[in-house]
Amino acid sequence: MARILIAEDEPEMAMGLKDNLQFEGYDASVANDGEQAVALFESERPDLILLDIMMPKMDGLEVCRHIRQTGSAVPIIMLTAKSQEVDVVRGLEAGADDYLTKPFGIRELIARVKVALRHAGAAPSLSKVLTIGQAEVDLAKGKAVRQGKEYTLGHFEIEILKILVEHAEQPVERNVLLDKIWGLEASPTNRTVDNHIVSLRRKLEEDSKEPKHILTVHSIGYKFVP
Repeated sequence: MARILIAEDEPEMAMGLKDNLQFEGYDASVANDGEQAVALFESERPDLILLDIMMPKMDGLEVCRHIRQTGSAVPIIMLTAKSQEVDVVRGLEAGADDYLTKPFGIRELIARVKVALRHAGAAPSLSKVLTIGQAEVDLAKGKAVRQGKEYTLGHFEIEILKILVEHAEQPVERNVLLDKIWGLEASPTNRTVDNHIVSLRRKLEEDSKEPKHILTVHSIGYKFVP
C-alpha cells in the first residue's frame, strides 16, 4: 500500500483528499503546515507527496527544496490555487514532478497520483550521462549540473527529455508527449508540457529565453538539437 502525505492547510480540502485517497486504497496522512510536512516526511518516508504551495510556517516551495536537498526522489505533485505560469514553473524548478491547479477533479488527481507512482517505480531506460550544451545530465539520478550548479529534474521532465533525445532533430508533437507520459486518463493539457519545457530550459540552457537545444516547433511541439 503506497503511503501518501497530503500537505494542505485548508482542513476541508485536506480531509476530502485524504478520504478519497483512502477510498482508492492508499495510506494517507495530513500535514497542516510546512514544518509539519517536513517532520512527517522525515518520520513516515511517504511514497508520494501532495504539496500545497501556499502554507503557513514554510511554504510549499521551501518544503520541496528541503526534501530535494536530502537527496530524496519521492514524487511531489504541487497543488496551487494560482494559475500564473511563473508559480507553476517555480514549483517545477524547486524539484516538483507535476502540478495541479485548483479547482481540480478528484478523478484527475487520482490519475496523476497513479502516473507519478508508476513512473517512480519504473527502472530508468537510459542511465548514461548526457551532455547538453554546458549541462551534464544524469537521467538515472535525475540530476543536472550546469556551470557548477546542481539542479533536480522531476520524473516528467526526465520523461520529456528522454523522448526528445530519442527523436533528436525530429519534431515531437505535444499530444504525443502528453499521451506517452501522462496518458489520457490524467487529463493533461498542452500547458502541462509547455510549463515543464520552461522549467527544463531554465535548468539546462545557458539562456532559457534563447534556447539552443530544446526548441519550439511552431504549431507542432518541440525538438531536441544536440
